[in-house]
Amino acid sequence: MRTTLAELLATTDVVLADGATGTNFFQRGLMAGHAPELWNHEHPEHVRWLHQQFVDAGADIILTNSFGGTAQRLKLHHAQDRVVEINRRAAELAREIADAADRPVVVAGSVGPTGELFEPLGALTEDVAIASFREQIQGLKEGGVDVIWIETMSSVEEVRAASKAAIAEGMPYTATCSFDTAGRTMMGVMPDALVRAFDGLEVAPLAFGANCGVGASDILVTVLSMCSGEHSAVISKGNCGIPQFQGTEIVYSGTPELMASYAQMAADAGARIVGGCCGTSPEHLASMRRALDARVAGPAPTIEEIVERIGPLTNSAPTANAEGDRGRRRSRRD
Repeated sequence: MRTTLAELLATTDVVLADGATGTNFFQRGLMAGHAPELWNHEHPEHVRWLHQQFVDAGADIILTNSFGGTAQRLKLHHAQDRVVEINRRAAELAREIADAADRPVVVAGSVGPTGELFEPLGALTEDVAIASFREQIQGLKEGGVDVIWIETMSSVEEVRAASKAAIAEGMPYTATCSFDTAGRTMMGVMPDALVRAFDGLEVAPLAFGANCGVGASDILVTVLSMCSGEHSAVISKGNCGIPQFQGTEIVYSGTPELMASYAQMAADAGARIVGGCCGTSPEHLASMRRALDARVAGPAPTIEEIVERIGPLTNSAPTANAEGDRGRRRSRRD
């Protein structure tokens, strides 16, 4: 049953996006240092399984297994000549599961950062970045995605380059940054400044917001900042609690109950699309689905209420002037 993200936003109060990719693949045997994107061909059964698990848990949006699908990232695995092929396959696998669902499910083409720095801090130019993202998006488009999902960005330059690539390929898009450094992105972007990244572009994003970061409490504070303006669709796709080392493994502290509270509070904060990022399993997502279905809309939570229900902030709430911060540091992230 095919739909678009625009249609879903027009007919649904709060849209549920899926959970983690990498951390769930680790549970299926993915080894550290191996590119998850290669599993689209090596182990498509695991990719299909995760998409199906998230659809069964109630996801309205599933993201393709293509986060590191640019030539710059695939070059680390000697697969830079397979960009279109790998991304096309990622989209096809997600499309299979979405099309078999008994309700509308949007397939979002995940586009992560290149991992390189823009000039003058690095060698990456806007033209090269746009070309790289266009190559990836061409594969995702051929495979049948409904929307391009730009995520985990840290610089305005890279957000704009990926957005321009989506526009050039005739695809609707969304964009999120990771506000993981004292309430800013690693390159200094403040939450309330992200909306200006799209100034002057031919097509605005369908939604924008935050993903990943350092925990559910912190991303809720970020969302509060973003929803204070006249923005119609804000995304909150937060990590499942705080990552903690247990021996040699990273385990996320969030329980299904915590993620249920997070989902409700994100919706009350004003987010139109809510999902989970690192550590979020199908079990967590099912709990979020139940919480959103049972939710009675309430006022936006205060920072004190967030801390009381979800836990302490890792970062202090950002208070610096966004415009002043924006110009100091530029570009990075995964």
